[in-house]
Amino acid sequence: MSTNLSGARVTVLGAAQSGLAAAILLANNHSDVFVSDSGSVSSENTSRLHARGISFEENGHTARALEADFIVTSPGIPATAAPLQSASDLQIPVYSELELASWFCEAPILAVTGSNGKTTTTTLLGAILANSGRTTYLAGNIGIAFSDIVLDVKAEDVVVLEVSSFQLEHIHSFRPTVAVLLNISPDHLNRYDNNLSSYAECKYGITLNQTSSDKLVYNMDDHWISDRVDRDNGINRPEKLGFTLSDNPEAAGYVADGSLTLNTIATREVLMQQDELPIRGRHNIYNSLAASIAARMIEVGSDTVRNSLASFEGIEHRLEFVREVDGVRYVNDSKATNVNALWYALESFYSPVVLIAGGRDKGNDYSSVQSLVRDRVRMLISIGESADTVDAQLGPYADTRIVVESLEDAVQYASNLSKPGETVLLSPACASFDMFANFEARGDVFKRLVANL
Repeated sequence: MSTNLSGARVTVLGAAQSGLAAAILLANNHSDVFVSDSGSVSSENTSRLHARGISFEENGHTARALEADFIVTSPGIPATAAPLQSASDLQIPVYSELELASWFCEAPILAVTGSNGKTTTTTLLGAILANSGRTTYLAGNIGIAFSDIVLDVKAEDVVVLEVSSFQLEHIHSFRPTVAVLLNISPDHLNRYDNNLSSYAECKYGITLNQTSSDKLVYNMDDHWISDRVDRDNGINRPEKLGFTLSDNPEAAGYVADGSLTLNTIATREVLMQQDELPIRGRHNIYNSLAASIAARMIEVGSDTVRNSLASFEGIEHRLEFVREVDGVRYVNDSKATNVNALWYALESFYSPVVLIAGGRDKGNDYSSVQSLVRDRVRMLISIGESADTVDAQLGPYADTRIVVESLEDAVQYASNLSKPGETVLLSPACASFDMFANFEARGDVFKRLVANL
């Protein structure tokens, strides 16, 4: 789509981070922008809108929101929201902020999606590219809106995007040079009528505009993804580069004799032994393979990839070691907002675990982690709105179980009842919004509580 949007009437739905960034990007391109938010607009964002001369409304959507050539919607707004339903009825085009920003980007885009591992893989890939000497921008679901940085990006730079299913709901021409699809597991199903296929197809949208000059890096061990890729056999489709933990030389990335191995060029490349990775857990082998393949696809040398893997210590709130107290290790995995993330976390530990789990349930089915809880969790401490559900579904598989009112209580009980050699793990498997603004706030509180023990 043309980036000449001068004079275009555009409504932006939502005045939080991505909505504000989209509005400012449009204003910079001389569009007639109007921002509409169903809630209140923060004082900081109000000041920024006023400073740019951008009109807005809050605490509800009026008819003016539909007086637009097209609408840009924030990722937090579901398709069932009234203004989007009305836009559909009136045949007003609706685009995501991700789509909008992509119209202005001349640099290669490497986009990462999946139910789990997005932030780790995006951050690792960004580190590899930065270490190669390329000017690299990280944006998207990672906390910086694509629209915030896109006008700074030069054609010779590279952009790495963490992309959520919400951001992919309203794409039209968004086309990454390299798309990475990590895994599919139930998450946010309340947004998709509890239909896993609808959620998964939304994720798969990351590749649908790609052509034969592009690359799709995908997890061969994920049955849904593998099947969907096999069925995606149309003409002018991207090169498909699979990764697996099996010893499969046909894959672009695999594990052979305990070594991370790439098969992306004419010769086989052994990167490193898997136990040399600083980030622990089987899921991080997947993440490392995915990032390595993606980097090689834009001609980053294998030595740079190898050195970057060896020095990458992980991200905050994802299996983050906090401290050891009286022989007990405390680990912050607040970013584990679904059951699959909890599975990966538990799979990473062999010492007995005191597990703190619970929060706002997103339609979770905990049956897939029951055997791991039985094998590795000595004590389950359930918190939040879903405490009773977590306790009912996982409690019988732990040696000891307790339901508490708050994270403060959970940490205190864990401190009093844990034993030397054990790990106290915050891995909620739920969203944080019942008690906290976001998973970062939840993790920060956990770390503060542990620091005060």
